[in-house]
Amino acid sequence: MADKFPIHLAPPVRPQADYISDIAQIMAVRARGPVPMALVHTYGCQQNVADGEKIKGQLGEMGFSFTDKEDEADLIIFNTCAVREHAEDRVFGNVGALKNVKQRNPSLIIALCGCMMEQEHVAERIRKSFPFVNLVFGTHVIHRLPELLFTTITDGHRVFERGDDSEDKQIVEGLPIHRDGDIKAWLTVMYGCDNFCSYCVVPYVRGRERSRTPEAILEEFKSLVKAGYKDITLLGQNVNSYGKSLDKPISFSELLKMLDAVDGDYRIRFMTSHPKDATHELIDTIANGRHISHHLHLPFQSGNDRVLKEMNRGYTREKYLALVDYAKQTIPDLSLTSDIIVGFPGETYEEFLDTIDLIQIVGFTSLYTFIYSPRVGTRAAKMPDPVSADEKSKWFTELCSTQEQIAAQRCAEMIGTTQRVLVEERNEKNGLLSGRTDGNIIVDFTGDEQLIGSFIKVKITAARNWILYGESIQ
Repeated sequence: MADKFPIHLAPPVRPQADYISDIAQIMAVRARGPVPMALVHTYGCQQNVADGEKIKGQLGEMGFSFTDKEDEADLIIFNTCAVREHAEDRVFGNVGALKNVKQRNPSLIIALCGCMMEQEHVAERIRKSFPFVNLVFGTHVIHRLPELLFTTITDGHRVFERGDDSEDKQIVEGLPIHRDGDIKAWLTVMYGCDNFCSYCVVPYVRGRERSRTPEAILEEFKSLVKAGYKDITLLGQNVNSYGKSLDKPISFSELLKMLDAVDGDYRIRFMTSHPKDATHELIDTIANGRHISHHLHLPFQSGNDRVLKEMNRGYTREKYLALVDYAKQTIPDLSLTSDIIVGFPGETYEEFLDTIDLIQIVGFTSLYTFIYSPRVGTRAAKMPDPVSADEKSKWFTELCSTQEQIAAQRCAEMIGTTQRVLVEERNEKNGLLSGRTDGNIIVDFTGDEQLIGSFIKVKITAARNWILYGESIQ
């Protein structure tokens, strides 16, 4: 039977609740065990993780339970990431391995979704090279999963759906969420990106910026606090541009103040914060907040102005350092983290050394470092890139070595201090309890498991690179 590709389903005339009911009945018969089992594997960023929780929430309403074993699953969904080539290669490799699983269980439904599936060349490769994949859908139609799954099962064809222009612009509220933990929670405040950094595919796969209303965010936030979540991270590709597109514009700083006013025992984090939109008002809001973490993730990507301009980042080295200087003066215990791209097309070693110099000036707690990865459809992918992969790897090693020394020094300076730590889990490797400071630094210490999920005071007694060790003093 011929594949339908690309298939675009007309806007549903039935409510998704009807499809949920139908799927529940179908899967109750189709499942190999007492209940249908789903495996949902998410790749990539925190926004993808939040999307994965919405996918699992809908599946839960369709009667699915969850497993991490492929041979137990009646449905496998890979929620993919398109930001870097390595992530894409992992997905293709893992999807290929599902062929054998499908042969052992011909009734298995295999679905791929997320950012990769918004790229036409990826969807085409899936169609041609992975005929055992039943369903492919993009980031804008997650809310239609019940309908798409119903069509996949009942129609007998493969379904490829990316949505139309109107779905690229809408925000669907009220989706059920199956949260993966009971201590930390993700809360999306906006979707999409308008920045079009020359190396980044995100605006093409997640669309333009759309902000949720502050009322919807506040309602979800209060429910999380009431449910006992202690660490709530606000998510957006650039949270600092939150609210600009709303009928009644509101700044991210104003949103933070609104959420921070909610009573409770919790901590607020947020990411990602773009330097070009970060303001003194934002820094002041963090400094004056009751619950806002003194941790700022502020990606600078490169310490060289020419490279920053080619990246279309919208700020200079001088502006970035001035903002960091104000932040450090205003919040003396601020923990700063950042993202860096090594080997951007045309970058020279001398320009790379400007990045090394910047991290030495700032003294970051930790860095997320990546070797440049060309993305189809971006401007940077067409730029001359004469530096070899081996040479870029040497730069990358130099950068990591420099940051390890900085992180070790910063952590060593914390020995003897007392930190407020959210206890998250027991470290299986060393048997110690493990948590994070307000500055998002990992601390391992002795203690009873009853402390998990609570804030306690820990005196820091030792440090190793970016990990602290201590003892509970309460």
